[in-house]
Amino acid sequence: MLRMPSFLLKPTRVMLSHKPWALFILIFVFVSFAYIKLYSNIWEDPKSRGPLYGSSAEISCAHYVPSSLNIAGGPSPSTGSVFFVETSEQTTPSYLFSCSVESAARAHPASRVVVLMKGLAKENASLPRHWAFSLLSCFPNVEIQPLDLTDLFSGTPLENWYLQPQSHREPHFLPVLSDACRIVLMWKFGGIYLDTDFIVLKNLQNLTDALGIQDDVELNGAFLSFKPKHKFMELCMQDFVQNYNGWVWGHQGPKLLTRVFKKWCSIQTIKSMSCKGVSALAPEVVYPIPWQDWKKLFEPVSALELRKLLKNTYAVHVWNKLSHGTKLEIPSQALLAQLYSQFCPATYTKMKQD
Repeated sequence: MLRMPSFLLKPTRVMLSHKPWALFILIFVFVSFAYIKLYSNIWEDPKSRGPLYGSSAEISCAHYVPSSLNIAGGPSPSTGSVFFVETSEQTTPSYLFSCSVESAARAHPASRVVVLMKGLAKENASLPRHWAFSLLSCFPNVEIQPLDLTDLFSGTPLENWYLQPQSHREPHFLPVLSDACRIVLMWKFGGIYLDTDFIVLKNLQNLTDALGIQDDVELNGAFLSFKPKHKFMELCMQDFVQNYNGWVWGHQGPKLLTRVFKKWCSIQTIKSMSCKGVSALAPEVVYPIPWQDWKKLFEPVSALELRKLLKNTYAVHVWNKLSHGTKLEIPSQALLAQLYSQFCPATYTKMKQD
């Protein structure tokens, strides 16, 4: 019930003790107050009220993920896990995030697909109400867990680096933190690491002890696949600390991996090769669209062109840092739309509905 504020009580008593027209003024003031209160509630900043959850948070698994999908047996303990990491506090996954995890889950039915998110509360067992969490929970091999950074870096050369507060104030700290997480995950647990802007086309498990070439001069760590405690990942952790520079974009990521691989293979120029058990994969394997040509993802392609483009490709990196503000027509013949349709159909169905 709407209560009259205390600052109106005294004037009310005074007016009621005088002429009858005072009653009219009182009613006018009260109605005005009620109208202002109602208006302010309607236009209040939604963020100030806490999260609002619509009915879209609830997903019908039967509708989005048909039971014919052959993943009911669950992951096999003999296969390595596929890791995704979100180092920001973000807990509202995008369509691309959802597509990345879904496509990985479909391509790796016998593997755990582990999504580690810093924004999830460690003490809370339930996930935030968001359609992406609901949809991804339909896949029995997907696990969404809090990212405990202190625990992750414990016992590694990066432990002291993470505990130094000054590094947290650097301009590229979140990307650097992501670079740190992936090499530590690969060293501690092994398996496959993927950025959340990959669309997986094929099972990646046979690409062992490997990383991809992104262009003529550099490797990229958006995809990594290594056995646990691999010497190459150990050298990456050592280089991370010894040659640390968080103020230069990519210095702790692609440039680090390139430095270490050149030393590992005793080479001066990056090329597709395998040496001492570590493979640098040709660009078409996981980076078929160069970052300079990211706009091609939004251009239409025929079915024949699509097959030719992806003939030797295992996954497609979408370069979200460059492409995230570009509008994607759904449905359309755009390359990215066709990838959504074929490799993350549940996410694609949600996109069409929205």
